[in-house]
Amino acid sequence: MVVLRATQKVLKLLPQTAADTDVSDAALGDRYVNRIVVDRQPLLLLVSEKSLLAILTPARNVKTLPDRLGKMVAERLLRLGVEEPLILAEINAMDIVRVGRTRNRSVTGQMVDFAKSVPYYLPVDGWSTPRLWFAENRLSETPCQVTRTLDAVIFPYEAALRLLVEQWETKISS
Repeated sequence: MVVLRATQKVLKLLPQTAADTDVSDAALGDRYVNRIVVDRQPLLLLVSEKSLLAILTPARNVKTLPDRLGKMVAERLLRLGVEEPLILAEINAMDIVRVGRTRNRSVTGQMVDFAKSVPYYLPVDGWSTPRLWFAENRLSETPCQVTRTLDAVIFPYEAALRLLVEQWETKISS
């Protein structure tokens, strides 16, 4: 099970089905989602709670987001070059998607920072899915929580790979 933690804007479109105490089984943790607007184009910004790995997608059919979440995460991990067995293990852990309210202010604060950065990674004259992927990659290289000690700074790309390997590698090989 994975919990999709939605901001108030998104909760208006998705019925809440998770309790505040629900915890994700996925290695990357709960997924946070917010609706942002870039150049008058609505986007959904999804961020993993544990790794802060971001996904950007056009804000269409928001009501079907829980059904599409596994596929979106799989495609994002594939673009990062994650091995297929790790992706399958992560997606299998996301077999059930529950929707709940945000609860980690650190993650929502990071989402605000990401939302401010996204326009700088997209061209002004219109953009497409590959441009969104470029912006995702830039966000995955962004150091997060930099006010902490150096060893606690999170680089989303590195954190996602480490978390996936730590949680799933021994279970896959056995």
